Amino acid sequence: MSSFKTNEWEKTDQTEHNKVEPGALYLVATPIGNLADMTYRAVKILSEVDFIAAEDTRNTPKLLGRYGIKKPLVSYFEHNKRERGEYIVSRLKNGESCALVTDAGTPAISDPGEDLVVLCRQSGVKVISLPGPCAAITALTLSGLPTRHFVFEGFLTTARGQRKERLNQLSDETRTLIIYEAPHKLTVTLKDIYEAFGDRRVAFCRELTKINEEVRVMTLSEALSYYEEVKPRGEFVLVIEGAEEKAPEENGMSIAEHVQKYIDGGMTKMDAIKAAARDRGIPKSEVYAEVNK
Repeated sequence: MSSFKTNEWEKTDQTEHNKVEPGALYLVATPIGNLADMTYRAVKILSEVDFIAAEDTRNTPKLLGRYGIKKPLVSYFEHNKRERGEYIVSRLKNGESCALVTDAGTPAISDPGEDLVVLCRQSGVKVISLPGPCAAITALTLSGLPTRHFVFEGFLTTARGQRKERLNQLSDETRTLIIYEAPHKLTVTLKDIYEAFGDRRVAFCRELTKINEEVRVMTLSEALSYYEEVKPRGEFVLVIEGAEEKAPEENGMSIAEHVQKYIDGGMTKMDAIKAAARDRGIPKSEVYAEVNK
């Protein structure tokens, strides 16, 4: 139970930082499943802006109604983002404030909101982002795969040739990889990933934060067999194990380049020499001599 009392919230709520700024665009994250995941600040901003730009003006009112929010809505989605973006920015430049919401999660992540942010930056309009739900991060934390370094790829292209080319480019990526996929395309995408990556562990995360939330960790070969028998349902977040680190010789690095890679990563020169020697299985003195010749 949080010790954050109501009177403390009310006191914080009165600070200048939490007041809606005229002429600002607010990126407001909304729940990816559980409606209780709205933050105090998100509710406050949505209640006080002049209007709300929504990906789906049929879906957003359900969320707003849950919190008693009534605001004018403007549709903003992939197929009207060019003209509607200019319209929104013109209103912002006239001093109105706007909250941008997507159907679920954080706006501007695999979402046309990215274009609106760019347009605002180009037009000198202030953009303020409110932290909140994000399916990629939620899935990553549930996966049991390495979280220190990761790559977010989002939705792969639907053009299969281009998708295969992109997966081949990612096949040597050693960081954990996050991909979004729709249920009806899952099995085809898995076949392409298996062909490019070989057999790796994958966390299949679906219905996140909902009653039927499910996380299955399988190898790609196991997943291909499983989803031949079980029809995929719900939107998926795939968290994929990174490729194994290649030996420096496989990467074609010289000893000096190997040491410099560690230095560029933040190590001191001596620590980098020790690390490179350990990786190569050669004496530290040999690496030192090569770097300092």
